[in-house]
Amino acid sequence: MLLSTSARRLRGTPLRRLYHDESFGYRAPRAYVFPDYTPAQLSNRAENAALLRYVDSVRTHGHRAARIDPLDLIQRMEVKALDPTRYGLVDSDKKYNVNGIIWTNPNVESQGKNQEEWWTLDEITQHLRLTYVGRIAYEYMHSPSKSERLWFSHHLESNQTAPPLLDKKRIHGLLARSEVLDNFLQLKFPNLKRYGLEGGESMLPALDALFSSAARASMSNIILAMPHRGRLNLLTDLLAYSPTALFHKIRGGSEVPEELGAEGDVLSHLVSSTNINGVKVSLLPNPSHLEAVAGVALGKTRAKQYSLLKTSPDDCSLGDRVMCVQLHGDASFTGQGVVMESLGLSNLPHFTSGGTVHLVVDNNIGYTTPASQARSSMYCSDIGKMINAPVLHVNGDHPEDVVRAMDVAFRYRQYFRKDIIVDLLVYRRWGHNELDLPSLTSPLMYEQIAARRSVPQLYEEKLINEQVISAGDAAVLRDSYKVHLNDQLVKVEGYTPSASMLEGQWHGIVWPASSEASSSPMTGVDTQTLIDVGEASVRVPTGFEIHPKLQRHIKSRLGSLAKGTGIDWASAEALAFGSLLMEGYDVRISGQDVGRGTFSQRHAMLVDQKNEGTVVPLNHELKAKGKLELANSSLSEMAVLSFEYGASWERPDLLPIWEAQFGDFFNGAQIIIDTFITSSETKWLKQSGIVMLLPHGLDGAGPEHSSSRIERMLQLSNDRYSLSADKPNVNIHVVYPTTPAQYFHLLRRQMKRNYRKPLIVAGPKGLLRLSAAASSLSDMGPGTSFQPVLADDVSNPERIIFLTGKIYYDLIRERHARGLDDRISFVRIEELSPFPFEAVQDVLRGYGGKAEAECFWLQEEPRNQGAWGYVRERIEDVMGGKRLSYLGRKESALPAPGVGKLYKKQQEEVLASAFMGL
Repeated sequence: MLLSTSARRLRGTPLRRLYHDESFGYRAPRAYVFPDYTPAQLSNRAENAALLRYVDSVRTHGHRAARIDPLDLIQRMEVKALDPTRYGLVDSDKKYNVNGIIWTNPNVESQGKNQEEWWTLDEITQHLRLTYVGRIAYEYMHSPSKSERLWFSHHLESNQTAPPLLDKKRIHGLLARSEVLDNFLQLKFPNLKRYGLEGGESMLPALDALFSSAARASMSNIILAMPHRGRLNLLTDLLAYSPTALFHKIRGGSEVPEELGAEGDVLSHLVSSTNINGVKVSLLPNPSHLEAVAGVALGKTRAKQYSLLKTSPDDCSLGDRVMCVQLHGDASFTGQGVVMESLGLSNLPHFTSGGTVHLVVDNNIGYTTPASQARSSMYCSDIGKMINAPVLHVNGDHPEDVVRAMDVAFRYRQYFRKDIIVDLLVYRRWGHNELDLPSLTSPLMYEQIAARRSVPQLYEEKLINEQVISAGDAAVLRDSYKVHLNDQLVKVEGYTPSASMLEGQWHGIVWPASSEASSSPMTGVDTQTLIDVGEASVRVPTGFEIHPKLQRHIKSRLGSLAKGTGIDWASAEALAFGSLLMEGYDVRISGQDVGRGTFSQRHAMLVDQKNEGTVVPLNHELKAKGKLELANSSLSEMAVLSFEYGASWERPDLLPIWEAQFGDFFNGAQIIIDTFITSSETKWLKQSGIVMLLPHGLDGAGPEHSSSRIERMLQLSNDRYSLSADKPNVNIHVVYPTTPAQYFHLLRRQMKRNYRKPLIVAGPKGLLRLSAAASSLSDMGPGTSFQPVLADDVSNPERIIFLTGKIYYDLIRERHARGLDDRISFVRIEELSPFPFEAVQDVLRGYGGKAEAECFWLQEEPRNQGAWGYVRERIEDVMGGKRLSYLGRKESALPAPGVGKLYKKQQEEVLASAFMGL
C-alpha cells in the first residue's frame, strides 16, 4: 500500500524536518505500509505473549545459528535465545493460535481477517528453523520501521518455493562456464593475475537472478559497480564481452583504438554494456581503490533517471526504471570509509536513486588478513545497519539459495526503494591473486579449501542425481565452451579494438583531441537577457517572507544591474546559471550549505521565515526548460564529489558542480580526483564536465582554511612544458579567476564547448564582495569570452610580475600608493592548466619585448606550494630562457600560519617584495 506524504503524517510515521522539501530535485522516499494487526490479532499476541517473544527471538537471532559459512569457520556459540523452553514453552504437542504471530498465508490482504490457525509448538519450531536457521540468514528486526519488519516476516514465513526447472539448468550453465573460463585462463596464461571467481561462482547466478527480476519489472537500466574479483567471468558471460578482446588485452594489446591517444587501464578494470532481456546493464570502470566507484555509480544512476522521468508517466518514481547494483569485497566493505559516506547518501532527498542492491562477495579474508583482524563487528555487512538496511546472509555453496536470497532482496528494494545487502559467503580458492601463496598465513583455511570440490562440480552432481541434467549434458556444455574459447583465442591476431564513447546522450559531443573540438567559444549573453535573469534571481514571491537582512542583498543586485556595473561574484554566478537554464541546460550544485553559500553570498535558495518553506527564484521566476538543483549535502567529500562526477558521466547537458566549504576540504576526496577526475579520459575515454569550486586565498584563517592546494592539481595536469611541443589533450583545466566576469564565462564555457573537461576553480573568499573586483554587464555581453591572461595596460614597464589570484588587488593598491603605476606591470595568469603559452607570449610582445625588464613570479602561498613549481619552466620557455625570479613566502610545512601576527608580517613582506629596488 503506497501512501502520500500527507497520509504518512496522519499515520504518525516519523518524518524528518521538511525544510528544503519543495526545491527542484527533491524526491520523497517511497513509503509502503504493511497492513497493521487487527484487534483480534493484537488480543491473541497479548494472550500468547510467551510464544510471541519466542517467535521474535528466532527472527532476531536465527542468523547466529544459520548454516551460512561454506567452510564452517565462523565460530558459532550455542544460541540459547532459540530454545522455546526459555520462554516457558515446554509442551511440544500443545497447540497455539498463531494468527498475528506467525504469517502463514501468502496473500497479504488475508492477514487482516480474523482467522484462527492452530499449530503445535513442534510445528512452529520446525517452521521457524526452516525459515530462519537454514542456509539463508536474515537480519531485519533492527529496522525501526514496523512495515518493513512485517513485510519481511510475512514474505519469509509464507513463501517456501523452489526455483523452476529451467532456472536450475541456467544456474548450472553459469557455474560451469565460469569454471571452464578460469581453468582455460590458468592453462593458457599461467602467470596472469586474473582474480578468478573460483569458490565464489554463485555470484553469477545471483546477478543473473537480479537482472531477470529487473526485466520482469520493466526496468530499462542497471548501473553496475564491482571490484576485480570475478570481473572477467561476469564480463565474458552475462555481459557478453568478447573473449577475443579479453585475450587481446591479456597479450598486451590496447582495449581502445590507439589513434585516440588513450593509455588504457589494467585487465581487471575492463567494462561492458549490454542488453539483457530488455534491460541495459552497464558495468562502470573503476580504479584499484576498492569501493571508490560507489558514489560514481549512485550519481550516474540518479542522473539517468532525470531524463527518463521527463518522458515517463506521471506515476513513475525514482527506482522504477533504473537500479544501482554494487558488488563489494568483505574486507573493503567494512574497511573503506567511502562505504559509510555512500550509504549515508542513500535516503537523502537530493541523492537517493531509488534503492541499491549490494552484493558482498564475502571470502572471510582480505588479502591475507583474516576477518577476526579485519573488522570489529560480527559481519562485514554490519556497516549497513547505520541506515537500518536489512541484510541477507547466504551460503555460496548452494546456488539455489543464493537465487532465493536475490529474489527477496529485489522484492524489498522494489517495495521500499531502499538499500539492501546480500552477504554472499564464499571462499577464495587461490590467494589475493593466482600467483599468491595464501597458505603461508592461513594454512588451516587453505588446507580445507584444497580438499573441497568446486561449487560448479557440487551443483552439477546434485542436478545429475535429481535427473535435471545428465553427465553427458554437463560434459557437452563444458567441452563446447572450451572449444568456443579456443576459437576466440585464435582470432586475436586479427582483432582491432573499437570505441563507442560518443553514442546515445553523448551524440553531438566530440572527442577533445579531434580537429572538431572548439576550445574557446564565445560565451557572452545579450545584455537584456542578463538583466532579466538577474532580476528574476532575487524576485520574491508574493506572501513569501524572507530574512530582513536579505533585503540589502536584493537591493544591491538590482542596483548593479540597473547601473550595469558593480556586478559581484554571486550575481555573475546567478547570471551564468540562469542563462544556461534558459538555453535548456540543467545546473546542479552540491556541497555543504550551497543554497546560501558558505560565505552567505549566494542566496540562490530563499527560506520563508514563517514556515521554512523554500523557493529557488531562478526556477520559480524564469520558468526555463533547464532547472537549477541546489543539493545541500551530508558532511562528506569523497562520496558527494564522486556522486556529482558520476552524474557528469551520464549527462553532458548537465553542469555538475561540487563546492567545498573551504578549498583544502577536497583532501577527503583525493582518491576521486586522482583516479577518476584527472585520469578517466586517458584510461577509459570518459569525458566529464565536473566543476570543483574550491575557495582559496590566504587571509589569516589558518592552515586548513586558506589553500585549495593548487600545486596538487597542477601536478596532476598532463600539460606540455614548452611552447614548441605539440599541444596535448590536456586532462584538466585549473583556473584562478580574479573577476566575476571571468567566472561567469568559465561556467558557461563548460556547457558551450562541444566536448567536456573537468574544471577546477580556485574560488574567491575575500573577493566575493570586493568592489575593486566587480565586473560590468559589458564584460559578459555579446562577443565576450574567458581570457586566460589579464595584463595591466603599462606601455613600457621596468618590472613585469606574473601572478595569480586575489593578491593582485592588494598589489595594485600598493603600487598606486607608491606612485609606481607606470613602472610595474602585473600579469594575471587566470588559467594555469592548460598553460596559456601563446597568450603570455602576446603580452610580452605587447610590452615591446623589452630585454632589460625584470621578470618575477609572485605568490602569497609558500614557495613549495602554489603555482610556482608549475609555471617557472613554462614562463621561462616563453621568455626564451630568460630567468624568472621568485617573490613570496619561503618554504613551509603549512599552507598558511595559524598565528595572526605572523600571517600579517609575512603578507606585508610579500607585498613589499614586489616593489624592492624601485
